[in-house]
Amino acid sequence: MNDSAEINTDPVIAREASIVIRAQNVSCTFDVSSSALSRLLHGEAKQFVRAVDDVSFDIRRSETLALVGESGCGKSTLARLLAGLYTPTTGTIEAFGEDLTLLKEHSARARILRNKINMVFQDPYASLNPRWKVREIIAEPLIAQKLLPNKEALEERIDSVLKLVRLTPETLSKFPHQFSGGQRQRISIARALAQHPEFLILDEPTSALDVSVQAQVLNLMKSVQTEIGLTYLFISHNLAVVHHIADRVGVMYLGRLVELGPKSDIFNAPKHPYTKMLLASIPDLSMSGKKRIPIQGEVPSPLSPPKGCAFHPRCPYAQEICRTTRPVDMLVGQTRIACHFAQTSLSLS
Repeated sequence: MNDSAEINTDPVIAREASIVIRAQNVSCTFDVSSSALSRLLHGEAKQFVRAVDDVSFDIRRSETLALVGESGCGKSTLARLLAGLYTPTTGTIEAFGEDLTLLKEHSARARILRNKINMVFQDPYASLNPRWKVREIIAEPLIAQKLLPNKEALEERIDSVLKLVRLTPETLSKFPHQFSGGQRQRISIARALAQHPEFLILDEPTSALDVSVQAQVLNLMKSVQTEIGLTYLFISHNLAVVHHIADRVGVMYLGRLVELGPKSDIFNAPKHPYTKMLLASIPDLSMSGKKRIPIQGEVPSPLSPPKGCAFHPRCPYAQEICRTTRPVDMLVGQTRIACHFAQTSLSLS
């Protein structure tokens, strides 16, 4: 066998080839200033919010990366950046090896890449058009993008995604108001799957559902992922849900990714004090007696985030360096942590 026919077994090259999404130093800033006249009358300066602050991560093929954090930490903004609904202020987002920020908006290549990415939104009651029947809802993105050659192919695609989400053909002739919340979310998932995406962004897809229905929808998403090899970004504030579905977990605080690692490491051996506080908020049903650090203080205003480490006003381990110097990411095992004391006993105690 000659060299050109040999299979490359380099793990680094194999890992690079498996990356579906890569975000590098991504930031997104919004102008939230008052009108020019109001600023002039009141002598106010412009105000900006950095919703996402220098975030970097990879998502590998067929895995589920979950992002968690309190409301307003930047999870949904980051999801919309990956979906192409927002443009990064700085940094780059690569999808399937191509930089999305460099593609022309209406180019053929941009359309092909956009069709590989889709999104399921939080509220199934608000995300479906109440005037359309289910058939029209699922068919709409296919028709708008002109993805199929004829009506027969369209009907075949609709039937196939309906089977994927475990809905019957009778569903197609009904309106959204005739379904429960769980069924509506299945319809939303079917619409997202209709374009045959490879990467699906799930923005708190179960938060509007009852607990029993949440489990059904989560199990459905795991089953669909296994069946057709999807890659997921899962946004949630519910740690129990994240534990059920994620392979890796990223923890966000005030727009920054403070900890990122395998699910088992995050839940069993958290390194960052904020992650420890989040996990301490889960009721201890086993009554283990293990020492827990309660969440304390308020999230600072994103209009004027603290200097240094943004978490230091709430951190029980904060030192002077935390108040003055922003921590850089450190790798401890397989987990990446933004903490000055990530490699010492201070943040681990």
